Amino acid sequence: MRIRSLIRSILGPRLLFIYIFLLSTFIAYTGNGQVGSGPYGRDITVYAATLTYLSANSLAIDPFTPTTVYAATRSGVFKSTDGGDSWRAVNTGLTDLPVASLTIDPFSTIYTRTWAGGIFKSTNGGDSWIEICTGLIDRDIQDLAIDPVTPSTIYAGTWYGEIFKSTDGGDSWTEGTGLIDFPVTSLAIDPSSPTTIYAGTWSGVFKSTDGGDSWTQIGTGLTDFSVDFLVIDPLSPTTIYAGIWSGGIFKSTNGGDSWVEVNAGLTDRHVYSLAVDPFTPTTIYAGTRYGGIFKSTDGGDSWVEVNAGLTDLRVFSLVIDPFTPTIIYAGTQYGGIFKSTNGGDSWTEVGTGLTDLSASSLPI
Repeated sequence: MRIRSLIRSILGPRLLFIYIFLLSTFIAYTGNGQVGSGPYGRDITVYAATLTYLSANSLAIDPFTPTTVYAATRSGVFKSTDGGDSWRAVNTGLTDLPVASLTIDPFSTIYTRTWAGGIFKSTNGGDSWIEICTGLIDRDIQDLAIDPVTPSTIYAGTWYGEIFKSTDGGDSWTEGTGLIDFPVTSLAIDPSSPTTIYAGTWSGVFKSTDGGDSWTQIGTGLTDFSVDFLVIDPLSPTTIYAGIWSGGIFKSTNGGDSWVEVNAGLTDRHVYSLAVDPFTPTTIYAGTRYGGIFKSTDGGDSWVEVNAGLTDLRVFSLVIDPFTPTIIYAGTQYGGIFKSTNGGDSWTEVGTGLTDLSASSLPI
């Protein structure tokens, strides 16, 4: 029997709702996270000196205008057009709050998933939103991934181990086959061969080479199968990084067939986010639970702390400016959002105008 059916049969619909609510609240306040990632555990309340009430669950950068940044919060979506210095709410049509994550396709279409269990879409920079859930049997979405070559193709991973696919920009969805009944925490698409998809789950890593029609479990060398996030090297897509719950970072250079641990210098192995420099992918940033931000310039072989100016060392999200990769945004649990313009050497808090903000996931 599927896990979803078993839980529903035991709890009933009303108790099931309470169970999921309490479970997601517990995970959120313990600070689980993904680049990506990672989709559950993104809603952590924070207080910052210059911000009234801050809980930013996700940040996303416009691919054409990287000074335009979006933040998903308990109060909806906020938008900045000046690199995070100031923000305004953009929630027209967004009926489900809070918002859990944001994902932007190559043409600046924005997708959100909400804690209430819906997916919304905006084609006008967040000025208005429409719900796109037709065919989604399970709305407990944990991650979204967009085909970079054909962005009308989108994948959605769920808490109950299903992966849904849309080929019309989210207007309709169909359920895939071949995966198991464990939470799908992260989805990553090979940019050079977008029918190749990786799924991080609580039972390890799965791979599809046919656009999600079938899946095979991979992961030789992984010492823990609780995968929080997957990140692909944009220039060498057979190189993949996996964040393991309390196990640090693992790396594969052969498309996921085998993995090695890459944690030298990483003093905090509760890694919640990872960002790869798009021009120099051997430069990587890792956000951790208590140790702040670490940087590697050798593809993860060694790591050093880069926390100057960072007043909160619980970093749940990282995102890199796609045009100027020395500009990085970091979301923290209690300190709000920070920005670096020098490759992480120093950080400054940003966020004027945000009335709700605690950044725990920063997908591009």
